Amino acid sequence: MMWWWAKAIRSLDVTTFQQRFLHLCIQVTFKPGQKLYLVNRLHPYTLCFREDMSPSGAPEERSRAVKRAKQRDAQDESGQGKSCRVSSPSCSGGTALPQSSQTPATVRESAAPWTQGLKVSMQNPSMQVYKDEKVVVIKDKFPKARFHWLVLPWDSISSLKALRSEHVELLRHMESVGQRMVHQCDRSDSLRFRLGYHAIPSMSHIHLHVISQDFDSPCLKNKKHWNSFTTQYFIQSQDVIMMLERDGRVSVKDGVSELLKLPLRCHVCHTEHATMPKLKEHLRLHC
Repeated sequence: MMWWWAKAIRSLDVTTFQQRFLHLCIQVTFKPGQKLYLVNRLHPYTLCFREDMSPSGAPEERSRAVKRAKQRDAQDESGQGKSCRVSSPSCSGGTALPQSSQTPATVRESAAPWTQGLKVSMQNPSMQVYKDEKVVVIKDKFPKARFHWLVLPWDSISSLKALRSEHVELLRHMESVGQRMVHQCDRSDSLRFRLGYHAIPSMSHIHLHVISQDFDSPCLKNKKHWNSFTTQYFIQSQDVIMMLERDGRVSVKDGVSELLKLPLRCHVCHTEHATMPKLKEHLRLHC
């Protein structure tokens, strides 16, 4: 058997190359002078050679790759990653424009920091569904249900914590506009809607969510998405107005972010489900 091993072993002199085992998806870095031995007759390896041009080798490249991955994850968590659109019946006052029609405001929006994205979107005529002298309504770019609008005031208000007693009338108007969007929707008789605010929003500038309770959307992807709309993390519009009238400010409970980690429970019958796909399959029973 010794002659077989001698014949099967092949050696490769490797310089400053990175080797990637494609079928195993493993990247291995070699230093100059090292040798790679392949001993496998049943499943021959396929090697892809790529020269590393960085001055210090692969660690810097891996560091940059990890940094880019973290940035992509952060964008996806905040809802500003890949676009996810839902085809839904049209509602009066809101018609989605083709993706190919980009206005100068759309171009500016793509370059804006994602935390400030709402401030840019609300100024974009192609995204506006309704507007008056106090507020503007836009469709959520990553809707978590068949119908999902955002009502934003023209006044610059960063979050719930910035609200004071003088904002009560504004919030009442936002509530009224949100209800108008529901009534104008051609599915308002068959779908239930909720109006409210996230306790700790990921986007700057206060915005009222008007969202149907079917939660039928490919953009609804993970536990954080689900719990942000189905637990006390989602504060009803009327409750926010009552707090302002009573206390002159909005109180957000300590540790509210922990609600995002709760198990996946159906918002109708409260049954628990292990994964989002199983939960979505269950939700069809309630449609």
